[in-house]
Amino acid sequence: MARRDASTPPKASRKTPAAPRPDAKKQSGKHDPIGEPAPEPARPSTPLAQQIAEEAAQNTLALNPLIGMRTEDLMQGARTVLGALAAQPQIVAQQWMDFMKEMGRIVTGQSEVEPDSKDKRFAHPAWNENRFHKALMQSYTAWAKTVQEAVEKTGLEGKDAARARLVTSIFVDAMAPSNTLVGNPLALKQAIDSKGASLVEGMKNYLSDLAKNGGLPSQVDMSKFKVGENLANTPGTVVFKNELVELVVYTPTTEKVWARPFVLVPPQINKYYSVDLAPNKSMIRFLLANGIQPYCISWRNPTARHRDWGLDSYIHALDEAVDAACAISGQDKVNIMGSCSGGITTSAYAAWLAGKGDDKLASVILAVCVLDTEAESESDMAALVTPETVLAAKQMSATRGVLDGSELAKMFAWMRPNDLVWNYWVNNYLMGNQPPAFDILYWNADTTRLPARLHGDFLDLIFTNPFVNPNKLSISGVPLDMRKIKVDTYVIAGTTDHITPWKAVYQTARIYGPDTQFVLSNSGHLQSLLNPPGNPKAWYVTAKAKEVDADAWTKTAVKHADSWWLNWAEWLKERSVKEIPAPKVAGNAKYKPLGPAPGTYVFEP
Repeated sequence: MARRDASTPPKASRKTPAAPRPDAKKQSGKHDPIGEPAPEPARPSTPLAQQIAEEAAQNTLALNPLIGMRTEDLMQGARTVLGALAAQPQIVAQQWMDFMKEMGRIVTGQSEVEPDSKDKRFAHPAWNENRFHKALMQSYTAWAKTVQEAVEKTGLEGKDAARARLVTSIFVDAMAPSNTLVGNPLALKQAIDSKGASLVEGMKNYLSDLAKNGGLPSQVDMSKFKVGENLANTPGTVVFKNELVELVVYTPTTEKVWARPFVLVPPQINKYYSVDLAPNKSMIRFLLANGIQPYCISWRNPTARHRDWGLDSYIHALDEAVDAACAISGQDKVNIMGSCSGGITTSAYAAWLAGKGDDKLASVILAVCVLDTEAESESDMAALVTPETVLAAKQMSATRGVLDGSELAKMFAWMRPNDLVWNYWVNNYLMGNQPPAFDILYWNADTTRLPARLHGDFLDLIFTNPFVNPNKLSISGVPLDMRKIKVDTYVIAGTTDHITPWKAVYQTARIYGPDTQFVLSNSGHLQSLLNPPGNPKAWYVTAKAKEVDADAWTKTAVKHADSWWLNWAEWLKERSVKEIPAPKVAGNAKYKPLGPAPGTYVFEP
């Protein structure tokens, strides 16, 4: 794989998207023009465990920042904030005067300050039933607004502004009264009602997390789930295995199936079974019900001895698995889908095949995948991406041989501490409850590792931006040029996805060409994948990626009710050749059954 020193990033240039591809058939059904999603109403009666499970499900690990959060970066951010405020004392003075005026109104009971309606920390009526706690809530809300507005008014720009927002949000969230026993009316009531038993249980939970979870609150009750039993339990068979992957084909549930196989490529930083959690949300079971033959890649969890596995290693392993799917199904092409970093791998694989003139792909589907590394350069996460931080991240994984997913989980938690730290702090320690038993959170905690070279390869993409800039990356001597890919494409994004923002994912669709079908689902990062039909609140919008600007695309898009899975299944069937009798056995003479799903790699610690 072509490499470049991250300390000398080149200036990336924009290229013309690939040539148009044939339109897919239009989907029928009721629809209306796209509109802005309505804000979610507060649900004060929802139990705390359910609230945090719902919130955390939208903030799962998936494609994590691969840089890491260095203490010196946070300290530099803090120094930047303090320096900017010290240089403009008039801002501090004005904000302080406004805050003191509001405090006067709070003390006399005349304040109308309220927290954001979507802030679940203060949604319970108990915060308004007691004058002390109401004043505490209002004081914190006013103070938080004062601090955030003061930082915004300093006029910091670019990465300085993003770091300032990040550092400020971490500090402000940590100071919330809801994080303390005295300041949280629900925790106080729990302690009184349980005669102190909740405090004892909370201390047990704290000591357990200190010993087993690196000091962070546990997000899930791991004892309630077991892979292969109540998770990843769809019947199937491993039909191919090499050093990097196992290929699982699932047992048909219909008398006829579509001839062309469908290969799923998951992210390397997570285990594959997010597509096969509980039966009612299993993408695998949905595909089977529609007669589609799913073949799922299960990546091996690497150790330090696998440090030299790079992107090229994964592409060659994936190619062997695709050949196996073709041979077993008797087809010369597959439909292939990659999500998150699996989408990056899939795109590199598609460009590699195109560069060789190898025609194995009938279509490419990408979910929540950002290929253009400039597309989200203004996000707060991007504030951590500098030549220095990238070089430090590469050196760390090179020293250890791997990048550990548990370390990424800690880093990501502090990127969104309100959702992924303090919620659990309150639930587990102050309330003395067990963390929720939620399948998505179990999968999220079942992290994997990245080999050092693959980690370095992913980091190099930040500066070379090879999916936009042709021939900046080579795989086994084959330069990658996305313009050479001539297959139908389907790209999915989520409206509330903060990991891969939908406008950045739209640029992924543009890279594949203006005839790419772009689908925007009213959901977050993982919900864009786990989106089974039947949810009355679900909707999605569709249109070809013909508009250069994502906002302009919304004016051409059409809104549909229910899950995008329904639209996608019909799109897939149109590209799956024909229906044939379902195979009676898995594999063939060359690719014999190696064992039942979910295989063995998924169990490697």
